[in-house]
Amino acid sequence: MEPIDCYKTYLSVKNHFSKENYDFFKYNGKTKVSQKTFYSKKDRFWFEKLSRQKNENEIVDFFVSNYSSSDDPSNLWIGNIIKEGEKIYDDWKLKKENLIDIFQKEVHRKINKENFNNYFSVINNRHPPILKDYLTKEISIETLIILDKILNFKTDLDKKLLDPIWQTISLKIKKYSPFLNINIFKYKKVLKDHVL
Repeated sequence: MEPIDCYKTYLSVKNHFSKENYDFFKYNGKTKVSQKTFYSKKDRFWFEKLSRQKNENEIVDFFVSNYSSSDDPSNLWIGNIIKEGEKIYDDWKLKKENLIDIFQKEVHRKINKENFNNYFSVINNRHPPILKDYLTKEISIETLIILDKILNFKTDLDKKLLDPIWQTISLKIKKYSPFLNINIFKYKKVLKDHVL
């Protein structure tokens, strides 16, 4: 992988996670950057280093893991990614390998038959329990996305919660969801077995 390609991937993942109107998949991960622009950047050596360490598929996953973990993707700088990114990437890969177990544990701990409907409900414009559990890190962004893929609760919350905290999380769900390739039927079964 060439350093400029690494930089283009970085920009396209960053734009995907931080800009409403950019879609990594629609543009096939492409972004326009000239050689001259790239070589005039002071931080290009980070991309030269990364291009030697990772192949094309790994670099996409590396950046996705870091941006999906960030509270503010628009301010995530490559220097911070280089310092902490490898650990975040390793943790993310481990999480993906054990995702069904993580989902099962988080659902088992937080959702039951009695609280199922209320868990996703907005009452008096207050955050629903699912959102509070995400904010306190009792459930992961992946569990949030999987539950949305099963129940489509995000659409309802988007209408009812006019709240900057929810808007940020809603955007993260929307942007991270296409990168989370899962067999949704397995997860539906886990949820169904638990709440019925």
